Amino acid sequence: MNPAQTSVDDSEAIQSIFTNKQRLRIYWYMLSKGDPAGVREIQRALGMSSPSVAHHHLEKLTEMGVVAQDEYGRYVLVKQVEVGILQGFSRIGRFMLPRFSFYAVFFSTLLGFYLVRYSDSLNIFAVLFSASAAAVSWYESIRAWTNRPF
Repeated sequence: MNPAQTSVDDSEAIQSIFTNKQRLRIYWYMLSKGDPAGVREIQRALGMSSPSVAHHHLEKLTEMGVVAQDEYGRYVLVKQVEVGILQGFSRIGRFMLPRFSFYAVFFSTLLGFYLVRYSDSLNIFAVLFSASAAAVSWYESIRAWTNRPF
């Protein structure tokens, strides 16, 4: 099942779901996994104290229409939302990458190409600009990655 993309402005109720760190961790896990997940699987994967804790948070996500149960009792994402910390990440397959990482790779590649291509006549301003843009982008990528839900 492919989750439909929704905007941040859909409702404050959806945003309030993700103020709870456990729900955010469950959502992140399900988004990264991409396949349906059972209550015990989620409880074990996230190190929750009991299946009832995982079930409680899954029910809250179900009430808001973010996840649903399939015919086997497993939970599956039905809506992809971008709220809070999730706005800084992009999904590529099963991977969640900080959005700044794309800028970091772009500026680093641009700097490398410039250094190789114009090594005999470098412009110090072009090098400083590209290096600073790459450094800031890498810094923000690493910062976003270390602040991810888990």
